[in-house]
Amino acid sequence: MTTTEIPADNGVNVEALLGVRDALADTPQIAQFQWRSTVSWVNGTHSRSDVETFYGFGDEQQHHTRFSYDVDHPLQFAAQDNGITPVEYVLVALGGCLTAGVAAVAQQRSIQLRSVRATLAAEMDLHGILGADPDVRNGFSGVTVSYQIDADATPEEIKALVAQSQKRSAVYDILTNPTSVTVEVS
Repeated sequence: MTTTEIPADNGVNVEALLGVRDALADTPQIAQFQWRSTVSWVNGTHSRSDVETFYGFGDEQQHHTRFSYDVDHPLQFAAQDNGITPVEYVLVALGGCLTAGVAAVAQQRSIQLRSVRATLAAEMDLHGILGADPDVRNGFSGVTVSYQIDADATPEEIKALVAQSQKRSAVYDILTNPTSVTVEVS
């Protein structure tokens, strides 16, 4: 009896990703990207963020549609709860980036995923952002990402998928390394 190996299909076009990486060797300037978001105040602590264009591959680019995200604070903060908080968007970004990486690395390593679930939690002391204690940090004091992954792989291979995703994650890098931020008023 012969067995036919069915290739993994996690919905990631690894060949295209590797093609981009190869193209960068000949034209490194196309690797320079600028990501953008426009945020407009609605009312109270409610704002709406729109994402539509970005610069990359040496030219202006556009998503197939404008994506809009409502940002607010919960009723417990005397707000209207019209959207998730800005810090929750940070968790969404981290989880999304790491999970996309898990899928891409699994595809490249021919590992079939059946399910991937990340649970993220961040610790924060409100004394900082409320100005009640100047010694308390405004942001997270720690973030935990916990994965439950069902795949045709050993536990060691699954841990290696997550480790490689973490190593290549832009959002993980942004959160764990200092990033220069300039705020201007015009």
